[in-house]
Amino acid sequence: MEKQIKKIAFFEKYLTVWVALCIGLGILIGHFAGDNITVLTEMELFKVNIPVAILIWLMIYPMMLQIDFSSIKKVGQQPKGLFLTVIVNWLIKPFTMAFFAWLFFSKLYAAYIDPSMAGEYIAGAIILGAAPCTAMVFVWSYLSDGDPNYTLVQVSVNDLIILVAFVPIVGLLLGITDVKIPYETLLTSVIVFVVIPLLAGYITNRSVVKVKGEQWLKKNLLPKLRPFSIVALLVTLVLLFAFQGEIITNNPLIILLVAVPLIIQTYFIFFITWFSGKNLKLPYSTCAPAAMIGASNFFELAVAVAIVLFGYDSPAALVTVVGVLVEVPIMLSLVAFANRNKYIQH
Repeated sequence: MEKQIKKIAFFEKYLTVWVALCIGLGILIGHFAGDNITVLTEMELFKVNIPVAILIWLMIYPMMLQIDFSSIKKVGQQPKGLFLTVIVNWLIKPFTMAFFAWLFFSKLYAAYIDPSMAGEYIAGAIILGAAPCTAMVFVWSYLSDGDPNYTLVQVSVNDLIILVAFVPIVGLLLGITDVKIPYETLLTSVIVFVVIPLLAGYITNRSVVKVKGEQWLKKNLLPKLRPFSIVALLVTLVLLFAFQGEIITNNPLIILLVAVPLIIQTYFIFFITWFSGKNLKLPYSTCAPAAMIGASNFFELAVAVAIVLFGYDSPAALVTVVGVLVEVPIMLSLVAFANRNKYIQH
C-alpha cells in the first residue's frame, strides 16, 4: 500500500506569502491614511490596546481550544523527551536569542541601526525567543511523523510554564538591555493573552468533548475556527506595517537585517535539540517534535506583548512580525531535514 503523502494546509503553507502581501498592503494604508490611523493606538483599557486584544484573542483562542491538559498524565511515558523540551525552551533558547540579538543589533549592525533604537530591536527578539511554539508545532510534528500524543504533552506543559516563567525571563533579559519594563503591563499582557484564552479554551474543550465528543471537536469545530485565527493574524500584520511603513521605506534593508539573527537562532536551537535528543536515545517520534517546538515560536503572543509594551510602530513589534515572515519557510526546511534523517532507536 502506497504511503500517503502528508501535506500542510493551504493557509499555513503559504503563510509567508500572505505575510509579504500584508507588508505591502500595510505600507500602502499607512502612506495614504497618514496620521488618521493613529486613532487605533488610542483605544486602550488598562493599558491594553482594545483592537489588538480582540485580534490576538481571535488568534490564540482556537489554539488553546485544542490543548487537552489531561494529556499531562502521560508525562511519565517519555520523561527524557519532556526534560529536553523544558531545558531547551526555558534555560537555553531565551538566552541564546538575547545573545544573537545583542551581537547583531548592538555590534554588527552598529553602522546601519541607530544605537538608541538597538535596545528595542533586541527587546523584540527577546520577547520572541521567550515564547515557545503552541499551535504551529502540531503542523510541524504531523509533517515530520512525530508522535501526536506526545507533542500534545510537550505543548501542554509549555503552556503551563509560560504562565509562571515568561514574565520573569523577559523581565530579566530586558533588564540586561537597559530597556525599562513596566512589570504591571507585562503581567497584564500575559493575563489577557495567555491566562484568559487558556482558561476559556480549556473550559470549551472539556464542555464540547463532554457533549459532542472529541472527534467532533477535532473534525468539525477546530477546522471552522482555524480561518478566524489566520485572518486575525493577517489583519494584525496589516496594522503593524501601516505604522511601520515609514521606517521600512527609509531603511528598506531593515527586514533582511532583522531576519538574519532570527534565522541563525532557529537553526541553532533546532540542531542543539535534535542532536541532544539522539544522544539521549530518544525515539525519532519524540525527538523530532521536541526540536520543532524549540525552533519555532509562539509569535502571536510575542506580537501582542511587543505591541503592548512598545507600540505598533516600534522596532520591537517589527522584529516579532519578521519572526512570522521567516518562520514558515525555515520550519519547512527543518521538517524536510527531519524526514531525510529519520532513525530507528534501538
